[in-house]
Amino acid sequence: MLSKTENLLYGIVFSTMSAKKVYVAMSGGVDSSVSAALLKDQGFDVFGVFMQGWANPRFDCKWQDERQDGIRVAAQLEIPFRALDFSRDYYERVVSYLLEEYQQGRTPNPDVMCNKEIKFGLFYRWAMAQGADFVATGHYVKKQNDKLFIAEDKNKDQTYFLWTLTPDIIKCSLFPVGEYTKSQVREFARSFNLPVAEKKDSQGVCFIGEGSMVDFLRDQIKTHPGEIVTAGGKRVGEHDGIELYTIGQRHGIGSPGGGATYYVAEKNADTQTLVVAESDQDPILYKQELAYHGANWIEKINFPFECDARIRYRAPLAKCVVYEDKVIFAEPQRAIAPGQSIVFYKNNQMLGGGVID
Repeated sequence: MLSKTENLLYGIVFSTMSAKKVYVAMSGGVDSSVSAALLKDQGFDVFGVFMQGWANPRFDCKWQDERQDGIRVAAQLEIPFRALDFSRDYYERVVSYLLEEYQQGRTPNPDVMCNKEIKFGLFYRWAMAQGADFVATGHYVKKQNDKLFIAEDKNKDQTYFLWTLTPDIIKCSLFPVGEYTKSQVREFARSFNLPVAEKKDSQGVCFIGEGSMVDFLRDQIKTHPGEIVTAGGKRVGEHDGIELYTIGQRHGIGSPGGGATYYVAEKNADTQTLVVAESDQDPILYKQELAYHGANWIEKINFPFECDARIRYRAPLAKCVVYEDKVIFAEPQRAIAPGQSIVFYKNNQMLGGGVID
């Protein structure tokens, strides 16, 4: 394990609150494991917690393996560890939301809802009731003066998923890996001799595991087949359920071995029709304005104001003017999907966000 002197050489800034108690959400992955290790090395009183979410019995979610990895890391770090069963709450608050949104023809973001309802909802409140001073996660996000900023590793930045956090929660939350790149976090894991140091990053939605979202939705909701038409009204095929598609999705029409390529531009739930663009540059795919609702503002806001916004995870930041219920972009944006989050930034600081109508 790194000494405090070695940590200083790595550039870690020590907390002066060395006796503070912090509960770390440990998923069994590298990022949360390193978060626990860094906090212990900095003098915090660290407790590891694994949260069991809902697992579809028809998919191989491997949550038991993740919990076991968390136990192994906690043993290596010599910290207390326990598991909390949030499976029923997870289904009611995250999975049900996702299914309802898809059923209504929207494209939800389960990671945003998981952070709001589970990690910084149930877990946060549970930890505070246990006497925690802080909770910590392995999210890639910088926290400075109780404000959230884009992570050092911009390719891993996860501020997009944290726009629902409130100032009081941010004040009591720590994000140890946000100051480092993924390669540095891997090196920390090796230096701490963590058993997950070479573990691959998890991909996709946790309750689907190795399965696909389309297969999961077919298994869970009633789908409505219909026609596929171009913006000009030309019929080019049929789809097997409007609920299974999202705006901007590339779709091959025709025989299994080929067919023309189109891009989903609009979903008409009333007629169960998919409207497709005939190329990635088709103007129907681009919009310069959107409406949003359910905003959460971390900073005090005076409308209208100029800032940058992100309309999906990993989408580039786009300049815009924000009003109380709408956003107008400087340039048209591709594939704006109702149900997804729009998140606002100013000088790399995350200001808040909302849900796209």
